[in-house]
Parts: sequence; structure tokens; C-alpha cells
Amino acid sequence: MDDPTKTQAVSDAVASLYNTYPFPPEPFLDEAPPGYNWRWYWPTVHSFCTGAAPNTNQVRVLDAGCGTGVSTEYISHLNPDTEVLGIDLSERAIATATERCSRSGATNVQFRQLSIYDVDQIGGEFDWINCVGVIHHMPDPLRGLQALATKLAPGGFIHLFVYAAIGRWEISLMQRAIALVQGSQRGDYRDGVQVGRQIFASLPEGNRLKQRERDRWAMENHRDECFADMYVHPQEVDYTLDSLFELIDASGLEFVGFSNPQVWQLDRLLASDPALLDRAKQLPEKDQYRLVELLDPEITHFEWFLARPPYSQFSWDEDAALLSAIPTRNPCMEGWPSQSIFDHNYQIISLDQTEFEFLQACDSHNGHAADQSQASVADLLSQSGASLEAVRQMQQRQLILLKPSQQT
Repeated sequence: MDDPTKTQAVSDAVASLYNTYPFPPEPFLDEAPPGYNWRWYWPTVHSFCTGAAPNTNQVRVLDAGCGTGVSTEYISHLNPDTEVLGIDLSERAIATATERCSRSGATNVQFRQLSIYDVDQIGGEFDWINCVGVIHHMPDPLRGLQALATKLAPGGFIHLFVYAAIGRWEISLMQRAIALVQGSQRGDYRDGVQVGRQIFASLPEGNRLKQRERDRWAMENHRDECFADMYVHPQEVDYTLDSLFELIDASGLEFVGFSNPQVWQLDRLLASDPALLDRAKQLPEKDQYRLVELLDPEITHFEWFLARPPYSQFSWDEDAALLSAIPTRNPCMEGWPSQSIFDHNYQIISLDQTEFEFLQACDSHNGHAADQSQASVADLLSQSGASLEAVRQMQQRQLILLKPSQQT
């Protein structure tokens, strides 16, 4: 969209929606939020993107399109050593985000009402940018991503999330239906919510749109803020895998990988036919992704990391490097210490005895206190009975983070 007047009109409409329905509509907690999201924790972000834990946790973070500050609050509390800035178009969203973080005691965060297009007004660069569910609502998503790219420091990472066209097909149809019924009242978001709810209530049982809403979205959409964000948004671009990589290729940044890699594994779809699976795995990587997209229409979004080169990448294939590495237990788990825990993706997993003992040894020797001595993988193997291959598997499953010995 090259017309500045049209771009501003769309941006104003988006701001108006979120001034009417601040999003996300999560309540204030007056304390640090519970749980975790590993994509909001700098050590796990860095480890996922590079293979290794970071040298420092004192980094600068931009939450671009922060809305009411739910993500910003989590980032601030999970990363107390960082300097966090949240920006958003909506005045009411920024006011809500400011109050949210003030009430929960997040002291390392600031907010500014600012368009992503205008990030050049912010001084300096950021080591880490979070931009989830935002650029697909911009009149020119590529321009928005390119603007963010200019603020990403060399070696920095940006996490993005956009909608997937195939998985949101029913949503797209309902968006257009509501707009048709609204006619000249389009842009009156409260009317749009009322019209949408009336349509769903009126549709016959068995209607595909009604079924999809009831089966997949109704629980969150009972809140008008969520219903409005999904069905009456004035600007939305849904992506296919092909158009996603066109966006990525034009960004000037490097694709690191999807942040939900398990979704993009062909094994989960074709494992029952090993010969077919093997044939599919001969395809180029992007074609494997395309195949997953086509075979699984439940995929409603893409989430991924980009990097600004140069950035270090670590492999633990060599025994010597792994033996000398310093391991720490990934704090993004719940139920610890136990052999049955929720892992970094909130999936219940069972640890075998040697894994459990190795993680206990990590806590004993390589906890977060600065005055603790640092034990290597070699040091801890003798205490746990784990094998070197088991340690590799724990790193790949994000149960542990590894720091090369030269970084210590």
C-alpha cells in the first residue's frame, strides 16, 4: 500500500478497534504472571536460535505491537535483567499496559504510543524483538517488518506470528459476511460484534462456519474483545507458506526456524507409512513445509524467528565440545522436581531416572546464583549415570541449556 493517506486511514481504523476493545483482555494480576512461555525468555530464545545459552541476560527488548501489555509483562518478569520497551498504536491499550505492569511490579519496562512504521524515532537497536499477531494487521506488513529489521542489532532475533490462510478459511468467510451485513456501519465495532453473534445464532445446526466457531474458537470468543479481534478487524492479511517466505525473503533478515517445530514434522502426519514418509523427506525443506501446510488445515498461524547476521551457531556433535559445555536446567518447566513434568511447551513428559538425576545435578552445581562454581557436562555425567547421547537429547528437547566453555 503506497498511498500514505490510505495507510494512515487503515492505521487509524486499527487504533480505533483497539481503543474500543483493548486486546488482549486479560485481567490485572497485581503480581508476577504465572507460568511461562519459552519464546518470552531470553536464554531459551537464544538457545533455540543458536544452540547455546547467551553470554549475558542484560539485553534490550522491543515488544512491537504490545497491545494491553500481557506479553510485555511476562517478558519483563521472566527477564529482570533486560530493558524492555513496549509500543502500540492504541492509546487505550498503552494506558492499560502501563497500569498492568505497574500493578504487577514490572520495573524494567517503559511504554510509548507509536506505530511500528515510526520505530526510527526510537534510539539505538534491540537484541530481541517480539512482534506477535501484529504485522498481519498492518496496511503494509512488509514495510512494517523492514522497519523492525532496521532496529534489530547484529546477532539479534525477532519472533513473529501471522495468520495462516488455510486454517482460517471459515474465519475469513465470516469476516466478509459480517462486513456485508454491516454495510455503511462497518467500522462500528460494537455493531459488528452484535451482527456477528446474531449470524452465528441464526445459522442452522451443522453449518460449517457455526461448527468451526463452536468447536475451535467459542471458548475464547465469549469475550467481545476476542470476538471483535477475530471477526470485525478492519485490516488482516492471511498468509500461505509461499507468501510467508516471500515476506521473509524481502525482509533482509535470515530465517532461523519455526518456533513450533513439532508442527512442521512430517512424521506426525505420515508416520504410519514409513516408505511414503521417507519419500516425502527427500523433498527440499520448504516443500516439506508446504506438504505439512496442505495436509493439516488445522494450522491457523505461522510463528517463527528471524535473525540479523552475523550470529553464532553451536553444534554439539563433537564430544569434546559437549563434554566441556556448562549445562543448566531449562527453567521453563512446571512440576519440577519430579519425573513427570510439564516441559517448555506445556506438554506432560516423563523423565527417566538418569535424566532426572542429571537435571538435579544441574540445579546443584549450575544454578543461577553468581557465586556458584560451574560444572561441565563431563563433571555431571559421573554423578548422574547419563550418557553423552542422553545429554544431546536433553538439549534437543530443551530440557537443558548449554553454554560453551569459552563463554564462561
